[in-house]
This record gives sequence, structure tokens and C-alpha cells, in this order.
Amino acid sequence: MPIFKRLLAILSDLRLAIALLLLIALASALGTILPQQEATDLYLERFNTDPWLGLINGDLMLRLQLDHVYASNWFLTLLALLGLALMLCSWRRQWPALQAALRWIDYSRPRQLSKLALAETRTCSDSQGALNALAGELKANGWDVRQKSDRLAARRGVIGKVGPLLVHTGLVLLLVGAAWGALAGQRLERFLAPGRSLDLLSPTGDSRLSVTLKDFAIERDPAGRPEQFSSTLQLTPAGEPEDERQISVNHPLRYRGMTVYQADWSLAAITLQIGRSPQLQLPLSNFPELGDQIWGLVLPTRPDGSEPVFLSTGSEQGPVQVFDSDGSLITNLRPGGDGTDVKGLPLRVVEIMPASGLLLKRDPGVPLVYAGFAITLLGGGLSMVATRQIWAVTETTSARLHVAGLCNRNLAGFAAELPALISRVDALRD
Repeated sequence: MPIFKRLLAILSDLRLAIALLLLIALASALGTILPQQEATDLYLERFNTDPWLGLINGDLMLRLQLDHVYASNWFLTLLALLGLALMLCSWRRQWPALQAALRWIDYSRPRQLSKLALAETRTCSDSQGALNALAGELKANGWDVRQKSDRLAARRGVIGKVGPLLVHTGLVLLLVGAAWGALAGQRLERFLAPGRSLDLLSPTGDSRLSVTLKDFAIERDPAGRPEQFSSTLQLTPAGEPEDERQISVNHPLRYRGMTVYQADWSLAAITLQIGRSPQLQLPLSNFPELGDQIWGLVLPTRPDGSEPVFLSTGSEQGPVQVFDSDGSLITNLRPGGDGTDVKGLPLRVVEIMPASGLLLKRDPGVPLVYAGFAITLLGGGLSMVATRQIWAVTETTSARLHVAGLCNRNLAGFAAELPALISRVDALRD
């Protein structure tokens, strides 16, 4: 039992909760800096050749679960320990403090009041009348007053004692929501070309929702730089009517517990016409080694696959640059423009099809996280409310009124307020 009590004391210590908060903040910073939930090969290729901070290579990063920090065992353990520490602190400290604040303290002797932080004694001809006047003044100013024949107790701002308990409750809800989202949440990122669909399956393998990209538009500035991307989506729930929605950057779609973000853009395919041939739609590949946002394909110009040329572009508006096998520029082609002879091959670019980068996330813990934030903010606001208490005892034999008070915040301000209150009572009686 002594060991158990010692363990409870350690877990309910506020210093442990602060230390856990700092560790969680540090872990969250790691999750922000390092790429998360990428393919295993990416970490091995990138960090084995260039270890992070010169110490952590790709293999060690995977063993430490730094590729999925927020769903890692050690991060969830930190959340669980912090939640347990907050609950124990609330149970052992905040709840008893609230119960004590709700109990009325009855001081019946002047000597008891003289030991409080603020205490004054006034001589008056009618101490009972002064006590009644003080009670009336306090009630008029919103104080809760309990009066007896020769004494009274008053308090204001007791609701501020609820604040710390609400803060702890909100933080626990936030932690539960974050852990639930990490364990039960889903994340899917895909590039879709117009007309293509993405089927979301239920745990049993049945189609739960079909997302079809009907249209994708890129808004560009006069210099050709992308400013905004927007997608028109057709949502088809299983066995229900279709629903059409539009999303753009910073304007996601929230639908039945799922959030769809406009995350990125790409180029999906290029449509070519060779001479009088039918239009050919060919997929484009990304070539990051050639520069930022460069797509292209290799096109042979002879039936046997010889004498290839390389077509590259960085925008759905073109131009499409055509390079020879030695890297020399042959020509530029505009989508929808006239064809050009490329090594004896009439070549025309009909259009370039962009692709919308969609990020689909389902996080069942979001309502708890939002509720936790709201309760934490409410508790933080209530914690700023000062709890003030006043006691008064009359001595009819010596015609004295003894007044004393306590305040858990801004005691100096209350020390100036208390004499002013008593002076107003004297003025009312005069």
C-alpha cells in the first residue's frame, strides 16, 4: 500500500503533467518536421545516405516509429500517461478543492477574523444595524450572503473554482480524441484525373462511397504561377442519390465524418495526334530530377522504337518542349495549336489533362478534440475569476463590527476594495 500511495502521489503531481506536456510538444514538433506516413523506401533512400541531424538514418527512423509519430506506441503512451496524471490530479486535488470552496465557513468569534489576510474593526453605535447594512450592500453588489443574528458570511466568484477542473476535463477529452483518431482514423491521398473515380470501402470490403472528379481547374497569376486549385466532386454513397460538391485549397469538404482536402495538383496525361492518326492519350510521369513540377514522356519516332524524343512540360497550358536524345531542343508545341514536323513525324499536342491531388481523412476523434478545446477554453476563462469571501461579526457589548476577507487573486485590489465597502456602509447608515 505505501508503494501504491507513493505511485499515486507521483502520477498526480503537477510537475509530471508539465514534463509530459513538454515531451508531447517535442514529439509533435518531430511529427511536423519529418515526413509522415510515406512509403518505407522513401525513408531508406533519403535518410540512409543523409542521416537526419547526422545521427538518425532511415533504418533507425523506422525502428523509432518516426515515420508515423502520432500513431506510434511511445506517443500514445505519453498521451495515456498525461491523461492518467490529469485525472488523478483532478480526483486528488481539484475535486476536493472545489468541494471545500462550496462549503460555507462560519466564523463566530472576532479572534478568528483577526487571523485572516484582511481584517478591520469599526466602532459604531449600532453594530447590529451596521451588520444589516453590510449584508444589504453585499447583496446589492451580487454577493451570496448567509446572515445570522450576530454574524454573516458572503462570497462571490466561487464559479472560478470550477475552472481548473474543467481545464483538466477538457485536456483529457482532447487526449482521448487524439488517441482515438490516431488508432481508428483513416488517411488516403490520391491524384485523380477528370472522369476518374475513387471507391472507399467499408471494413467488410463493400463500397461505402464513390468519389468522382468531374472537373478540375487551376487559377494562375499573370506570371503563370498557380494561385488556387478547385475540384468539382460527385459523391455517390452506396444505395443513395448522387451529391455534387466543390472544394478548393483552404475550403475542404466535410461529408459524413470524412474530410476531403484539395491538397495538390499534377499533370495526368497528354493527348497527341501523329499525322492523321486518332488522338492518343498517353500518361505523363513526374521528373523531379529535371526541376520542380516537370512532367514528360519518351516518344519513339520510328516503328521499331528507335530515335526517341522527350516531351516535357510544367503546366497544363504548355508549352510542351521536345528534346532530342542528346538533350538538344527541337521545338515547342502549344496545346491545341498547329502540329510540327519532329524527325519527319507530324506531331500535334491536342491537350494536357491536369490531375487533382485529393487528401481524404476520416478522424472519429475530431468531435472529442473540438469539445476538449471548448471545455479547456471555458475552464481557462473561469479560472481567471477571483473567488472572494467576507465575514463579519458584531460585538454588541463594545459596539464593534469586525470585518475580514480572503481572495485567491489580486489580494492587493481586494485590500483596497474592502475598506471602501465598509465606508459605503457607514455612509448609508449616516
